Amino acid sequence: MRTQLRIAAGSLRGRKVIYHVDRDVRPMPDMVRQALFNMLGDAVPGRAFFDLFAGTGAVGLEALSRSAERVEFVERDARVAGQILRHLQDFGVTERARLHRADVYRWAERWEAPEQPVIVFLGPPYPALEDQPDRLMVVIGLLQSKVAPISILVLQSDKGFETGVLPDSVRWEHRLYGRNRLSTWIKKEG
Repeated sequence: MRTQLRIAAGSLRGRKVIYHVDRDVRPMPDMVRQALFNMLGDAVPGRAFFDLFAGTGAVGLEALSRSAERVEFVERDARVAGQILRHLQDFGVTERARLHRADVYRWAERWEAPEQPVIVFLGPPYPALEDQPDRLMVVIGLLQSKVAPISILVLQSDKGFETGVLPDSVRWEHRLYGRNRLSTWIKKEG
């Protein structure tokens, strides 16, 4: 079955992200995606944005629409990654995007973070949070150590996720949107 999401704002506003419904792909509801970008506000334009566990790619496409300098998508599933690539081509934004068909856990180990502040969005499948939370926390800790000061990490999880396990847990802010939780961490300067 095919369904669609809409880009909410920016240069691609109103464009449709068409994707095949799959039990492994959990798209972020439009309301939550809008809340995410309202929360990020002026931090998006001009920054590199990393959409990890990209799925439909709607979060990264929204970042491109809202003037992110560039967006890098990391998605392991070849079919799902192919859908992201098609949208990048259809929307004419391939020059500002890069798609990595890779496992996020391995990609994060090799990733060399830019010297400038970035935004990293993690939208892991809920089973990864439930079945392998330790593995995901290692990746989050690795990302935290690599990013430049004033970089932002955002984790999407289910409202039942135990946030106390997050690396540097006291510095995360949490907001609930229905059954979705957005957790935000900003790297201190100096």
